[in-house]
Amino acid sequence: MRVNPLLLVLLLFFFSCKKNETDGVVAEILIDSVTVNGLGMVNGGTVHEIDYNAQDIKIYFANEVDSSLFNPAKLYFTGPSNTAFKYSFQKNKKVLCITPQQKLEPVSIYKIIFDEGENLGGINKIFYIFKFHTRIDSTYKFPQIEDEELLTLVQRQTFKYFWDYAHPVSGLARERFGSGDVVTSGGSGFGMMAILVGISRNFITRSEGFERLNTIVNFLNNPETDRFQGAFPHWLNGSTGKVYPFTTKDNGGDLVETALLMQGMLTVREFFKNGSDAERAMCDTIQKLWEEVDWSWYRKNEENVLYWHWSPNYGWEMNHQIRGWNEALIVYVLASSSPTYPITNEVYHEGWARNGAYPMVNNNTFYGIQLPLGENYGGPLFFSHYSFLGLDPRNLSDRYANYWNQNVVHTLINRAYCIANPKKNVGYSADCWGLTASDIPGGYSASQPMNDRGVIAPTAAIASMPYTPEESLRALRFFYYVLGDKIWGEYGFNDAFSLTSLWFANSYIAIDQGPIVCMIENHRSGLLWDLFMGAPDVQEGLNKLEFLF
Repeated sequence: MRVNPLLLVLLLFFFSCKKNETDGVVAEILIDSVTVNGLGMVNGGTVHEIDYNAQDIKIYFANEVDSSLFNPAKLYFTGPSNTAFKYSFQKNKKVLCITPQQKLEPVSIYKIIFDEGENLGGINKIFYIFKFHTRIDSTYKFPQIEDEELLTLVQRQTFKYFWDYAHPVSGLARERFGSGDVVTSGGSGFGMMAILVGISRNFITRSEGFERLNTIVNFLNNPETDRFQGAFPHWLNGSTGKVYPFTTKDNGGDLVETALLMQGMLTVREFFKNGSDAERAMCDTIQKLWEEVDWSWYRKNEENVLYWHWSPNYGWEMNHQIRGWNEALIVYVLASSSPTYPITNEVYHEGWARNGAYPMVNNNTFYGIQLPLGENYGGPLFFSHYSFLGLDPRNLSDRYANYWNQNVVHTLINRAYCIANPKKNVGYSADCWGLTASDIPGGYSASQPMNDRGVIAPTAAIASMPYTPEESLRALRFFYYVLGDKIWGEYGFNDAFSLTSLWFANSYIAIDQGPIVCMIENHRSGLLWDLFMGAPDVQEGLNKLEFLF
């Protein structure tokens, strides 16, 4: 029988079309899993601490991939360095192996991205992204020097924040790097004490330090500089002296910031009080400013507690009582020490100390360490720093605590929490610890064990140097030698970092930089403690509050 040639062509075309619709159709592909150096990754997830020297990246598919259709240009491997890669399929065509052609960068984020489409040996209907972080390069970034040299280097570099970056008109400390005219009262108190350290360490001369401090004191004494019943606001305009509202209703007196400023000024007074005529004249101005703070007025109608804020527009609406335990012990010490407007003993015991009620007295145990005062785990470490830049805790005690012991165990608990690392934050260790108030990714927070944001602030461990000298020095070495290429800069250590998110702040903040300079010095020489505690009015105030010192 003869076959119609045209019919034969049509039949062949029909069967070839049927094959394309079945066997020849490109299959959908699904990724089962991805591993890097044996660590499994989920879509959208991240694995940490991958060796930057060697990576074994495998992509496991649910079904066989047609490797002839694989287009490597549609598999994206991205990072901060050259990410050219080689690839190969294992024999079963279900495993794709990726090998970077160059060593990756340490402490960096890398991404493996599979886009949707028909480019990976099949139809991919899901957008996949896998991230991994490379580990720290533990080699030293700077030449190793003697520990005493390192302490001096850190003090000198950090001191520059208060010297080189001070406000050009007032000489006061800017709130933070980039804050322009906004200066901080409390941070300026820290800065004034840092200038005394600068003189003592020969970073500057006595005359240079006096000139700067005299500029600051005269600016603060200027009638145009805002004060509220003698108390300074949290923030000032460094050119005009006018209040710069911290918040809408916080546009008046801030008693805590004033106390931190006065702590610095009284320490300066003690340093220069037997000096030249010009130096003694500056001390007289400091005495005037000190005597004009009406501490007792901040009792708000004679209550047995001090209030943090008062506003000429909003009165007492902030309604923030200053109660312990926190950073504000210095407020009550100075309020008791005032030669003109002192508080009574009852204001301290009922207001600040709550007569021993929690969270003043704690006495619970954390990591085998008993905590005398404060909230559980002790709170942020600045509680043990701000009041104690001048107030010497070495022999300080009252009916509630021995304050040296309080500050030591607070620091040890903070460190022990970081070593235990219950939230599994990357990098927390005996070398890398310290939770306190600092910048965090996207904001600012008072980090502590009960508010752990995965962020370490160098000031926390370094400013604890008097309390935990070996542990703090160990952390300092790590911050400088190992992480120095990431966090060491023009004004010392940047404010904070997170090895979990590989975030490194580019900021400096006055209230974090100041304790580094001052507390290292108290550890080394006791300079600021000796000066402040030598003030007769401070001694009288402590005696009134029944302190032993």
